[in-house]
Amino acid sequence: MITITTTDHLAEFCEQAKTAPYVTVDTEFLRERTYYSKLCLIQLALPPASAAKGDGGPAVLVDPMADGLSLEPLYDLFRHKATVKVFHAARQDLEIFFHEAGLFPEPLFDTQVAAMVCGFGEQVGYETLVRKILRADLDKSSRFTDWSRRPLSDAQKTYALADVTHLRAIYEFLAAELRKSGREAWLAEEIGVLENPETYITRPEEAWQRVRTRSNSPRFLAILRELARFRETYAQARDVPRSRVYKDDAMIELASTKPANEADLAKSRLLLRDARRGDIAAGILAAVKAGQATSDLPQPEKAPPGRPGNPALSDLLRVLLKAKADQAGVAAKLIASASDLDEIASGGRDVPALSGWRAEVFGDDAMRLARGEIALSAEDGAVRVISIG
Repeated sequence: MITITTTDHLAEFCEQAKTAPYVTVDTEFLRERTYYSKLCLIQLALPPASAAKGDGGPAVLVDPMADGLSLEPLYDLFRHKATVKVFHAARQDLEIFFHEAGLFPEPLFDTQVAAMVCGFGEQVGYETLVRKILRADLDKSSRFTDWSRRPLSDAQKTYALADVTHLRAIYEFLAAELRKSGREAWLAEEIGVLENPETYITRPEEAWQRVRTRSNSPRFLAILRELARFRETYAQARDVPRSRVYKDDAMIELASTKPANEADLAKSRLLLRDARRGDIAAGILAAVKAGQATSDLPQPEKAPPGRPGNPALSDLLRVLLKAKADQAGVAAKLIASASDLDEIASGGRDVPALSGWRAEVFGDDAMRLARGEIALSAEDGAVRVISIG
């Protein structure tokens, strides 16, 4: 097992990779103690060196924690458009590279998304694909490794390399399936979302929208917004997890109790002890004060006028989606979410399911159903679409 610890060695491998049609990539990282993921290991594998003999191509580990190692040769490979960069469930990996280097590997292939397009189910795991496509099992004994600790054992290295060596055959199988079905453009649409910087940017002023709360009071929401803004800014600046500042339940409590001083903070049931004094305490009190003083009050979302919900149509759309997904061999969740269906049933038209390849598979018939142009019937255990008039 080869572990790359120098920039020259990495550059040598990446130059070799530029002559290959694809390279499989995976990472190991930690995020429990930081806001941003800490990159601990990178795994890379090239295609089999000899298709006739079935020999495995070069597979290496890259240690980004090695002193003096620059990842610029890897980033140069990521920019090299003649070599496809293959990941499984790429989102977290891409987030790391976006924040570390401000780039996305191009061109990109995500085997999890491709598997959903090819009918392997919703958010299918790597282990499942290895079992279904390669008829093999993975050793997951090192799954909960602390990848920041050195040295790595042979068992850890073997585990890590398996995430890219099996990926080669999975990629080749799924790429062939996409070509046969003519669905390569479908995958390209989904990859476009993964390559959109907005997918990975968290703006402090928008952080409150991710907090689940039962209150729709505009003043409560204004205080919550300021508390979430402070927490996000503080966590990003110090690279600590949000929960180390204060958790969502404590933030909701603070927005309700509106503490005015540190004595009030001391009465909190949910606030961490370190947050009751110092910079965090000062930030909390300033955020509560700002939320109470602002005239820019968030308004609870309301259904657009003239668009009442239609539960019956939502239910019919669910049946249609299941039938169309089964017929096309595509994961239903990839086509439309439950909220998408409710939006269509309420008259909404700005829904991903109504454009691109999704419209071809489901969206066009969904609109026909909403307009009363088709009906659904059950026959021999299958759902049929029947034109009306």
